[in-house]
Amino acid sequence: MKQFFIKDAAAHENQVITSSFLVSAKQIKPKKTGEMFLALTLCDRTGQIDAKMWDNVNDAIDLFEQEDFVKIRGLINKYSNRFQLTIHKLRPMEESEVDYADYLPKTSKDIDELWRTVYSYVSTFQNQSLKLLLEAFMGDPQIAEAYRQAPAAKSLHHAFIGGLLEHVVSLMKLCDAVAALYPCINRDLLLTGAFLHDIGKIHELSYQRSFSYTTKGQLLGHMIIELEMLHEKIALVPGFPAELKALIEHLIISHHGRYEFGSPKLPMFPEALMLHYLDDLDSKMESMRAHFEREPDAEWTGYNGSLGRTLLNSEKVLAKLTAPAEAAPEPEEAALRAVAGEGSEI
Repeated sequence: MKQFFIKDAAAHENQVITSSFLVSAKQIKPKKTGEMFLALTLCDRTGQIDAKMWDNVNDAIDLFEQEDFVKIRGLINKYSNRFQLTIHKLRPMEESEVDYADYLPKTSKDIDELWRTVYSYVSTFQNQSLKLLLEAFMGDPQIAEAYRQAPAAKSLHHAFIGGLLEHVVSLMKLCDAVAALYPCINRDLLLTGAFLHDIGKIHELSYQRSFSYTTKGQLLGHMIIELEMLHEKIALVPGFPAELKALIEHLIISHHGRYEFGSPKLPMFPEALMLHYLDDLDSKMESMRAHFEREPDAEWTGYNGSLGRTLLNSEKVLAKLTAPAEAAPEPEEAALRAVAGEGSEI
């Protein structure tokens, strides 16, 4: 059984640990001397950690590959405000030693409850065509099972089992709340976009052993996959309006919002614009939350690549401002303490 998890790194700083990990990235790099060292990204269900092996590298290079499981003995230390692991020894693990539940991060939320929340929104739709469409998706057992398990991304946000569903529920809540402020927004159409905007991730990403892209995902991307899925399900809804189909297609292909972010089209109607901004908001807030979790002791974090900046943990700043100051004793109380000898040095 795995004893050490990456989230516990702070409690083991400057200690040697022995534990098992999934290798999510493996690189062989040269030292200044020309000798090789191993640069790895290791993960378990609680997060990931950078690891370096400096010595006896030639003996280890061919023992394992990316996405293999390894047993490692090494030193936990800190570099640039982030924990890392200096590897002393490693070996590949046998399949019989691996409990997959230890290695893939998973949502802390109840997946059944999240799925029921989606149903609760769909059940309120006034537009019967959209309601029947989403019921066709949710009633497909293969899609439903994958939707409940898939991550929302490989690494940028909600990169954990159940991450897609958690992201979509959060997005549907945002859409429902914000749509009420703007009379021009069609709530059913907006929520349909929230449900479908990333559904292609169930085929774009592989998440059985580690998070990576499938061949289909690499070749097509989730938006093209979503259009294929949409056309298949629309064919099951008699008389589905062609104009409504075009609106949903646009919601899918414009939700990244900008050409440089992979959108073939910019959002061109209110629901599409709102979907883009709320999707972007939810993904960026989760990226911040996850970064603070990775650096729990930092007031200022290291550089966040997806956001392009370092981050200030405002919760820590506000906690210091609101912490109750230790009250000074009243004069009479201070005198009594002095008589009693309290506060005097031994």
